[in-house]
Amino acid sequence: MMNLYQLQSFVTVISEGSMTGAADKLFLTQPAISQQIRNLEEDLGVELLVRGVRQIRPTLQGEVLYDYAKKIIQLSNQAKVAVKAMGAELKGQIRIGTLNSMGVQLMSPIVGRLLKHNPELNIKVDYDKGEDLIETFKNGLLDILILPEVETEYKMDLGDVDKKFLFKEEMWLVGNGKDTEMPKQITIADYKKYPIILFTGELPHFNQELESSLKIAKIETLPTFESTNVGTLKRVIESGLGWGFVPSLAIKKQVRMGRLNHVHVKDFSYDVEFYFYSRRSPELKSVTEVLYTAIQQQEKS
Repeated sequence: MMNLYQLQSFVTVISEGSMTGAADKLFLTQPAISQQIRNLEEDLGVELLVRGVRQIRPTLQGEVLYDYAKKIIQLSNQAKVAVKAMGAELKGQIRIGTLNSMGVQLMSPIVGRLLKHNPELNIKVDYDKGEDLIETFKNGLLDILILPEVETEYKMDLGDVDKKFLFKEEMWLVGNGKDTEMPKQITIADYKKYPIILFTGELPHFNQELESSLKIAKIETLPTFESTNVGTLKRVIESGLGWGFVPSLAIKKQVRMGRLNHVHVKDFSYDVEFYFYSRRSPELKSVTEVLYTAIQQQEKS
């Protein structure tokens, strides 16, 4: 009999493209993920995955199950958050600061869900550069930050706050999905093969690491286009004007649908851990707990 754990493993394998990636995402071992998939295939009596050398993809039956599994998991997560939100009877104002790239993927669905069940709750979400959000938080104008680890990414300190791990985000090099000549794998020395679309502003440590790797490889680059807005970057790359590194959370759907090509860079990778920072306040305890749970569930769905 299918269960949510099997479906979550199956969905994550497809979204991550490998058993290893799914294991890392779900904090499980690779054999445990493989066993979950085997059990699911035995329960249904069909093969769900085509196990390739570089990437795993769904069979036709797997594609059908993937669509249903996503809906089942999302409904389950929504139910958990809704029940918890209704029980908490949230009210008052909560002020949240996060990056633009997190907005559509994480915050929009959560805000709607919480406000639907808590009419006396007021939510304010500010999108800005991490450094500016940190200063705003320290000045008492924000209650919650959803950011990469501030000590690592921004070399800053928030002081005495509650800090909870949310998820790990990767930077993916992606290009136009219709370009059949685009390689599946390159080295950093091949980075200039296509015009460069550059993501700036949100992850300064990533930009420093990329620049350092290019310098070691003795490669000089001049971006064709650069922006702090991940939505704009996606549209530019999809139009075939070049390739660039983009947060994976923002483009996994486009990669899965074939609108973008994910190009593996053998000698350069970057991932960043996102955290939930909140003020230590009894008045905010209920809403911060519900919001933290909601973000965790939304990121997994």
